[in-house]
Amino acid sequence: MNEIFSRNELFWGKEIQQLLSEKHIAVFGLGGVGGFCAEMLARAGIGEMTLVDFDTISKSNINRQIIALNSTVGQKKTELFASRLKDINPDIKLNLFDDFYTGSDEFLEEHIDFAADAIDTLRSKISLLEHCVNKKIPVISSMGAGNRINPAKLYICDISEIENKNAPFVSNCIYQLKKLGIEKGITVVASREKPFSREKISNKEEIKTKSGETIEFTKITPASTPFVASCAGIFMASFIVERLIEEAKKC
Repeated sequence: MNEIFSRNELFWGKEIQQLLSEKHIAVFGLGGVGGFCAEMLARAGIGEMTLVDFDTISKSNINRQIIALNSTVGQKKTELFASRLKDINPDIKLNLFDDFYTGSDEFLEEHIDFAADAIDTLRSKISLLEHCVNKKIPVISSMGAGNRINPAKLYICDISEIENKNAPFVSNCIYQLKKLGIEKGITVVASREKPFSREKISNKEEIKTKSGETIEFTKITPASTPFVASCAGIFMASFIVERLIEEAKKC
């Protein structure tokens, strides 16, 4: 490999660095969690990534999202990440979906070695996790980084081992997956911190997908600090890379 990844190689060696360059990771959601996950994967030397997000940058993203600046407000997240990740590693292959994930197979048509779920819309999140379980695609899912301030309370576990199952977003995810017969086998990043927000804000949203489908849902706006979402994304990327390295060592 080249000098970009020379410090990585001092830790895990040239063979592993070459292995990572041959891996394909899909990141769903490029907000505070998914954006940091995508960036860390690129800096680790992952060779191919599929990025899925329908949104553009707003001023309210600036406090926590790595591509959110006053100069990028209004621009598409997928395009901003394409430019940024290519600037990190010009050889990286990127598949971009500037669209809302609805469970369609087209987002995962090619072989995927791992999926990172940073979706914050319940219906889409459940569809993705169900798809990954059914297709046996390894996945790690963020179980809510909003309404929190302390990244030291994040931890990684199987979904069946989440400690704070009463947090609303977590309990909704567990309930919906249980209805599909899925109660374990999904790795998650969760938090021991009790969620808090000074005000509950929700509004109705309507999104039209590229296929012409109209999606209506209630969007709940969480409180968000600069600290937890970024660390959750880094946790996810680290877990993915460690798993890929472990699998390589078994071969």
